[in-house]
Amino acid sequence: METVTIPKQKLVNVIDDVERLISDFEDIINIQDQTARQRLNDIRKGKIQPKTEKELDSYLKKRGIKID
Repeated sequence: METVTIPKQKLVNVIDDVERLISDFEDIINIQDQTARQRLNDIRKGKIQPKTEKELDSYLKKRGIKID
């Protein structure tokens, strides 16, 4: 197997980029979780009064919550 040489600074740059991407991904997931929690709280507090389960599913889907 051939040895590959990577300059230390290049490796540091790649690691920094990966850490930044992971952080950005965590932020995105956090925002989605907060949005889902807020939508469910709206329903629990009675701000949303769906008449059927289909209407409730439709409301949640429109707001980015995946319904199985």
